[in-house]
Amino acid sequence: MSTTEAAPHPRSGAALSILGVRFDNVTTSQTLETISGMIASGKPHYIATANVDFTALAMYDEELRRILLDAHLVVCDGMPLVWASRWLGNALPERVAGSDLVPKLLEVAEIKNWGVYFLGGQKDVAAKAVQAVRLRHPKLRIAGVMSPPFKPLHEMDHAAICADIHATRPDLLFVSFGCPKQEKWIAMNYQRAGVPVSIGVGATIDFLAGHIQRAPIWMQKIGLEWLYRLLQEPRRLFKRYATDFVVFGLTIAKQWWLTRGGRRAENTHAPAPVKVADAHISSVAELSCPQRLDAAEVRLIEQSWMNSLEGPEEGVIIDCSGSLFIDSTGLGLLMRMQKRCRQSGKQLVLSCVSPAVLKLLQMTRLSSIFTQASSHEEALAKILNVSMPASPPGTKTEPLQLDWSGAVTTSSVDGLWRGALGLIQNAADGRSPVVIDLKGVQLMDSDGPGLMARLKDHASSQHIHLRFTNASPVVHESLRHEHMEHLLAS
Repeated sequence: MSTTEAAPHPRSGAALSILGVRFDNVTTSQTLETISGMIASGKPHYIATANVDFTALAMYDEELRRILLDAHLVVCDGMPLVWASRWLGNALPERVAGSDLVPKLLEVAEIKNWGVYFLGGQKDVAAKAVQAVRLRHPKLRIAGVMSPPFKPLHEMDHAAICADIHATRPDLLFVSFGCPKQEKWIAMNYQRAGVPVSIGVGATIDFLAGHIQRAPIWMQKIGLEWLYRLLQEPRRLFKRYATDFVVFGLTIAKQWWLTRGGRRAENTHAPAPVKVADAHISSVAELSCPQRLDAAEVRLIEQSWMNSLEGPEEGVIIDCSGSLFIDSTGLGLLMRMQKRCRQSGKQLVLSCVSPAVLKLLQMTRLSSIFTQASSHEEALAKILNVSMPASPPGTKTEPLQLDWSGAVTTSSVDGLWRGALGLIQNAADGRSPVVIDLKGVQLMDSDGPGLMARLKDHASSQHIHLRFTNASPVVHESLRHEHMEHLLAS
């Protein structure tokens, strides 16, 4: 998925990865400054305000993780995440709560004459929220308000919604469908809606309307706002919060254990070298990952690594053969590199990944985000789109085939995903290619192209060639609508 290049934004420090989610190291004032720059650019961007629930969901939702990777800004909306960043050795400066950010944005919008559009929430609640906002900000330009009927994502009339938004020309779009639906809607439609800044705001509409009361300031400051919410809506939130704390608690402990060696004295050696490949492969830039890619090392090499992506090369190889340790800040740099490559249409490949680093990538669910290669030659072949040397005679090369038929929709993607994963695993054992035949597909909603993209990326991370064949007309139309026809390329 291609995204609009974000306007440069100030940061307090290097980004970091918490359980596979990249968080930008920004304060509330820096976030407001960044948003102002995005609006000034006139280009569409989207921002995510990620809390513990968000992070726990992303652990098991690869589409959501990719949406977060491509987001133009991801801010930390939860004190437990701030605490976790301190344990992981790269403290985020503060919590940037969406429920605090939105009121501040409304104040600035009134002053700067930005247009604001509210999308989602129950119709009566949204109306009360807008009424309260108008009383508080009488000069604010409210471009529009829409509360579409509750429907699954694939049944919504995206074209009509985007047409209304686009016609009113807002500068800020606040989407309140709940996580992860609002983030998936934004990622799917922010380009078509054409709004400079789209933000998923969750329950903020309810707060603005007075439908739900926020916790007292003292509870917010000590990280107990979740408890106040739980006491307000115990039936709805108890199971979710209980699951979140178990998932988050156990996995953050695992990440801390794998990255516990990251705290050490400041490095004093020179940055890891950046080099460009020899003349016959000059369309590929090469980087050498240091033995320890930790917070201290990132401060030394981040700028030179990011600069290496600005050249004319088709892709970047990061040689990880000598890397034995990567902490959360190192992961944050790799994710930032991957995001920039995706934005510019380049390919990033990690070559010769050590077992220790691979274990960390797998634990944080990032192994499918990065294309990997077992050798330098294979990495070059992946970027330059050339074939590896032919297999020796007798080597098994027959493709493994899977047929899809009927409906590829939200209700079926999990089963199709699991079935395809099993086939890819079998193919990995014998280094066989995989073919998924689509001639029997009679219905495909907006989740279908996302599923196909996830499978392509996962197969690539396992060094398996996956292709889709015999696409039916409905598949072609669905891919065309999402601008993802490239998935049918061999």
